[in-house]
Amino acid sequence: MASTPIANNSDIRFLGKVLGDVIRDYGGEALFRRIEYIRAASVDRHRGVAGADKIDPGLDRLSLDETLEFVRSFMLFSMLANLAEDRQGIAAEPGADVEHAIARLKAHGIGADQVAQLLDNALIAPVLTAHPTEVRRKSMIDHRNRIAELMRLRDEGVAETPDGDLVEEAILRQVALLWQTRVLRFERLYVADEVETALSYLSDVFLPTLPALYARWDRALGSRVPPFLKPGNWIGGDRDGNPFVTADSLRLTLARSAEAVLSHYLDAVHALGAELSISNHRAKIDAAVAALADMSGDNAASRSDEPYRRALSGIYARLAATYRYLTGKTAPRPGALKGRPYHDPAAFRADLATVAHGLAARGGESLASSGALGRLIRSVDIFGFHLATLDLRQNSAVHERVIAELLKIAGVEADYAALDEDARIALLRRELASPRPLASRYASYSDETASELAIVHAAAEAHQRYGVAAIRQYIVSMAQSVSDLLEVHVLLKEAGLYIPGDAPQAHIMAVPLFETIGDLDAAPAIMRAWFALPEVAAIGQARGHQEVMIGYSDSNKDGGYLTSTWGLSKGSTALKPVFEEAGIGMQLFHGRGGAVGRGGGSSFQAIQAQPAGTVQGRIRITEQGEVIAAKYGTRESAATNLEAMASATLLASLEPQRLSEADANRFEAAMEQLSGTAFKAYRDLVYGTDGFRSFFRQMTPIAEIAGLKIGSRPASRKKSDAIEDLRAIPWVFSWAQARVMLPGWFGVGEALAAFPDRGLLREMASDWPLFASTLANLEMVLAKSDMGIAERYAELVQDRSLADSIFFRIREGWHVTHDQLLDVTGQARLLEKHPALESSIRLRLPYIEPLNLLQVELLKRHRAGESDPKIEQGILLSINAIATGLRNSG
Repeated sequence: MASTPIANNSDIRFLGKVLGDVIRDYGGEALFRRIEYIRAASVDRHRGVAGADKIDPGLDRLSLDETLEFVRSFMLFSMLANLAEDRQGIAAEPGADVEHAIARLKAHGIGADQVAQLLDNALIAPVLTAHPTEVRRKSMIDHRNRIAELMRLRDEGVAETPDGDLVEEAILRQVALLWQTRVLRFERLYVADEVETALSYLSDVFLPTLPALYARWDRALGSRVPPFLKPGNWIGGDRDGNPFVTADSLRLTLARSAEAVLSHYLDAVHALGAELSISNHRAKIDAAVAALADMSGDNAASRSDEPYRRALSGIYARLAATYRYLTGKTAPRPGALKGRPYHDPAAFRADLATVAHGLAARGGESLASSGALGRLIRSVDIFGFHLATLDLRQNSAVHERVIAELLKIAGVEADYAALDEDARIALLRRELASPRPLASRYASYSDETASELAIVHAAAEAHQRYGVAAIRQYIVSMAQSVSDLLEVHVLLKEAGLYIPGDAPQAHIMAVPLFETIGDLDAAPAIMRAWFALPEVAAIGQARGHQEVMIGYSDSNKDGGYLTSTWGLSKGSTALKPVFEEAGIGMQLFHGRGGAVGRGGGSSFQAIQAQPAGTVQGRIRITEQGEVIAAKYGTRESAATNLEAMASATLLASLEPQRLSEADANRFEAAMEQLSGTAFKAYRDLVYGTDGFRSFFRQMTPIAEIAGLKIGSRPASRKKSDAIEDLRAIPWVFSWAQARVMLPGWFGVGEALAAFPDRGLLREMASDWPLFASTLANLEMVLAKSDMGIAERYAELVQDRSLADSIFFRIREGWHVTHDQLLDVTGQARLLEKHPALESSIRLRLPYIEPLNLLQVELLKRHRAGESDPKIEQGILLSINAIATGLRNSG
C-alpha cells in the first residue's frame, strides 16, 4: 500500500513537546529517552523508513514500572492529539451547518418559511447514556477541558490567564497534573458517579453552547426559531439490566439536574442585575416592569430609581426559593429578599419576558432579544427546571413478571404468563379502562415489583416538581408484542400517569425498542396492531407523534454490519405507511454507539442517509461512552456536532430525494441480495462455528475488560458466557482492542465479491447516501484494524488448531473486504478520498501498535498465573490507552 506522510498540526506539535518536557521533568531523562526511542521506531515503521523487520521496537527492554509509564505516556499523547484535532475542526464536515443547509434547501426552492414551519413541530435530541466505554476518570477529562480552555486563550494571543498565570506555563502545569493523576478507578463506578459525569457535560458544555447556537440559527432564518434541539439523558432512569438504578437514583438525577440548571439561572439573573442599570430618570419605564419591581420587595434606596434591577432582585429571590424547594439546599448566593418558588419554568420565563418586553417597548430591542437576557430566556425554553429530559427504560420481561404479580395478588388473574397474546391484550385493556388501581398498600410484593412501582411513583413526583418535560419517554427493551407496551400503561396508571376515560391520557409515552433483526422485521405489524387500539390511537393523535426506538448494537451482534444497516433502513421504511395510516407522526430514536459495529460514524451522513420520509423533523440519537467526550468535550466540538445534527435533520426532512423510484428499486433489490450473503457469512462464523465462543474469549481481552471500573452495568444480561447473552458494548469493545473490529466489517467482503454487477455497486456508492455512508464507515473501520496485530492476539488462544482455522477465515475475510471496498470506491488505498481522516488515523497508529504488543505480552503473563499486580494494572492501562487512541472503539 502506498505510503503517505503522517500529517500533523501546530497544536499537536506544541502539546506533544509539552508532554515530552513533563515526562523528562517528572520521569527522568532515562525514561524520556526510552519512550522517545520506542515512539520514533514505531513512527519510522509506519512511514516506511525501513522494513518493519529491521526496526527494533525496544519494547522487550522495558521493566514493568517502565511499561506502566510508557503506556501512560502514549495514552496521554493520544488524549492530547484528540483535543488538538477537535479544536482544529478535524471533526467538522463541509456544509454540516444550518446556514449551508438553508442555502441548499433554497436552491431547491424551499424557503425559510417552510423551514420555520418544520421547526415548529421539530425535535432533535442527543441523548447521553452511561454505557461503559468511557474508560477515563472524570478527573482526567476535567484536566483535558482546562487545557482546551487554555489553548483557546493561546489562540487569541492572550499571554496571561485572568488569574495572572502565563498561559503556556498553565498548560504545562495541567499536563503535569495529568501525568500525575491516577488513570484507573479503584472502585466500580456507581450510578451517582455516572450522573455527575453526565451533569458535567450538560452544565459545562450544553448550557452555554446551545443558546449561542440558537442565536446563530435565528440570524440564519431571519426569525426566532422554536426550541427544537434539546438534550436528553438515560443516566439514572435506564434500568434495563442494571439493578443499581432505582427510584432513589431517579430522584437523585433529577435533583442534581435541577441544582445545576438553577445555579446557572441564578448566576445569569445576578449578572443581569449588575448589567441593567437603567434609571427611570433616563428612560420611561414600562408599567409591567414597574409593577414587577414594586412586587419584588427590594426597597433599597440605592436602587430606588432602577426598576429593572429591583425587578431582577425579586426574580432572583423567587428563583432562590425555587432552588431551595427543588433541591432541598440553600442557594449558593441566597440574598436577603424572600420570595415564593416559581410553580414551573413558564412562570419564571414570563417574568423574564416582562423585563424583555419593557426593554423592547422603549427602543431596546437588542437588549431584549440578544445578549445575556436573550440567552437566558432561550435557556429556559431549552432546559426548563429539569436540564435534560430523562428517559425511563426497562426490559419487557421485567414488566411481564411485575404485571403478573400485581394481577395475581389483586385477584384479577392467577396466571397472566400463561395467557396468549389476545387474552393478555383484552385483560390489560380492561384494567386500563378502570380507574381502580391494582396495587394495594396493604399487600406485600417482591423486591422487583416494589422497585418498579416505586419508579413510576417517583416519575409522577418528578412531573409535579419539575414539569412534564422532565420525563416523557418510557423505553421498553425487547418489545415483541402489543402487550409489552400495554403493560407499561398499566404501570403508569398506578401512579396517575395514565388516566382512563373517554379521552384517555398517557403523560409518559411507551416506546418500543426493536433490537434484533427479527424484531425489526416484526416492528410494522406490532405498531399497526398498537395503533388499532382506539385508546392508543386517540392518545397518539392528541400528542401528534409516537416514538419507536431502533437498536443498532444488538441488530449488529445478531446479524452483522451490513444486515443490521439494511435491516434498520428497511424497518424504518416499513414503519412509515403504518404511521401514515394511523394519522400519527413518526419519531425514530436511533440507539447508536460509538463504534461502527454499533451505529457509529458521521451523524451528519447517517441522518441524511435515512429513508425518505422517516425523519420528519423529529429524531433522537443516543450518545454513548467515549463518544460523549469526543463530541461534547469542549464547547467548540459540541457546537460543531450539534450544528451537524440540526443541519442534517433539516436536509433529511425537506430536501428532495436524489433517487428516482426506478433507481431506488434497483438499489434496494441489490442491497437485499448483499445483505443476505453478508448475513450468512457472519452467522456462519459467529454462531455456526464450533469453538468460536472460546476463540473470542481467549483472543480478546473481554475477561480483563470486566476488571475495568468503567460502568455500573454488568457486561452480560445473564450469568452466561454465550455471545447471545453478552451485551453488544463489550462485544464490540473487545474486538476493537484486538484490532480486529470484526463487528464493523465481517461478511461485507463476501457479499460484495459475490455480487455480479460491479457497475451497479459503483453506481450505488456514488448516488445512494445509504450505501455511501455504509461504505464510508466500513472504510474507517478497516483503516483502524490491523491483521498483523490481530494475529498476535490470536496466539493467546490455547487450541492452536482452532485458532489457526478461525483466524484464517477472519484474515481472509478482511483482505476480501479491503480489496472489494477499494474496487467499488475506485481508490488505490483506504481513505484516499478522505485525506483529513486518513491523516488523523495515520497519526495515531504508531502510538497504538506498541500498546497492542505490550498488551498481548501482559495478557500472556497474566493468564499464565503471574501474580504481580503491576501486570494487571498494565493490562487495564493499555485497554484505556488503546481506547483513547482509537476514539470510537465502543
